Amino acid sequence: MQILCLQLNGMSNHTAITLFILHGLTDDPQLQLLFLIFLFLSYMLSITGNLIIITLTLVDSHLKTPMYFFLRNFSFLELLFTTASVPGFLYHLSTGNYTVSYDACFTQLFFGFLFGASEFFLLATMSYDRYVAICKPLHYATIMNNRVCNQLILGCWLSGLMIILPPFSVGLQLEFCDSNIIDHFACDAAPMLEITCSDTEFIEKMILASAAITLLSTLVLVVLSYASIVRTILRFPSAEQRKKAFSTCSSHMIVVSMTYGSCIFIYIKPSAKERVTSNKIVILLATSVAPVMNPFIYTLRNKQVIQAFKDRFKRISLISKV
Repeated sequence: MQILCLQLNGMSNHTAITLFILHGLTDDPQLQLLFLIFLFLSYMLSITGNLIIITLTLVDSHLKTPMYFFLRNFSFLELLFTTASVPGFLYHLSTGNYTVSYDACFTQLFFGFLFGASEFFLLATMSYDRYVAICKPLHYATIMNNRVCNQLILGCWLSGLMIILPPFSVGLQLEFCDSNIIDHFACDAAPMLEITCSDTEFIEKMILASAAITLLSTLVLVVLSYASIVRTILRFPSAEQRKKAFSTCSSHMIVVSMTYGSCIFIYIKPSAKERVTSNKIVILLATSVAPVMNPFIYTLRNKQVIQAFKDRFKRISLISKV
């Protein structure tokens, strides 16, 4: 494939690349069609499932609690995260045009990392909410009031922004001069570091440090929260009480395990070249399958959400018959 759109830069001995070419997942037309159908269906299911959760938690009076407030924000983040990459890949698969501009590539990187990092802080916040609800039930309404909830959400976004800004700022200084073919289906840090002609040692360490800080700080809060939750639940005198308490936490624990597991796998190898091939499928699953599964995990295991959905469906049915 011919390397396109190299613009001469008078300030440097190199040429400045203004357009990247994505390698994609496969060159097989039949597999490309399967990926197109799979990604389109998964994206539509993700949009539908998360929008249902957002709508129900906004309109149903029984879901006006901090737990569902955080769940609504989590669904909103999931929508943003998957929309940052999947529609672009669908466009490339359907048109066969795998080119992407330099600005569009770094924009996708910025928002993808921002939404992803903010999601980890939100998962930790949701764990803290469950800790207060189960371990300090008498003070729950006072501790988790509207003002505190809004501050926690703002803190999640600001934490995500502050954690990605240092490596992203350094990334903007990278030069791309020898190749513009990114060995991935979307703009991602590892394959872009592979083709840059700048020294990547410093930025790779920054990326690894940012990922480690995000993962470890939030994971410590999650583990401490659930350790206290388990100890408290085990002291409940009634088996029914213990079952109900575990039920309210189980969905969140499943989502936390999936999210942390995939991210730890991505960053467990320090070299960018080692990560590229093995991470394609993991990132594909994280951006397509996980956003589909999460709404079902939260709804199918939550009687209040199921009941709210049934009530809303009945109201819509009655209105349509009138």
